[in-house]
Amino acid sequence: MSAPAEKRFKIGEVCRMAGVQPYVLRYWETEFPPLAPGKTGGGQRLYTQGEIDVILRIKELLYDEGFTIAGAKKKLEAELDENGALRAAEPEPVETTPKKKSRPASQSTAALGKIRRELEEILEMLSR
Repeated sequence: MSAPAEKRFKIGEVCRMAGVQPYVLRYWETEFPPLAPGKTGGGQRLYTQGEIDVILRIKELLYDEGFTIAGAKKKLEAELDENGALRAAEPEPVETTPKKKSRPASQSTAALGKIRRELEEILEMLSR
């Protein structure tokens, strides 16, 4: 009795899971060698769960952590085992001092705009 075949996902399904467009996945395939989905006879890409994990990590490196493609390649290479699968993440060190929460850039920009308007109003009052 043989082992059941690993479930494979079509590119549309993977795009929905990862929140990226198909052309992004096709581009990443050219830049990241561990991404090499199998193809059907008709050329339909079929991704394994391991490849989806790599895709999600690439997205995290590029979009959330701000890596360049080259930097993400190096980081990903260091995180993959000899079979091309992501190693289990090491637990983050526990910090004893609380981190300051930073505002998203859009909130900071809005706050600075408000301060500027208030300063302009003060300047106008002083110049009268």
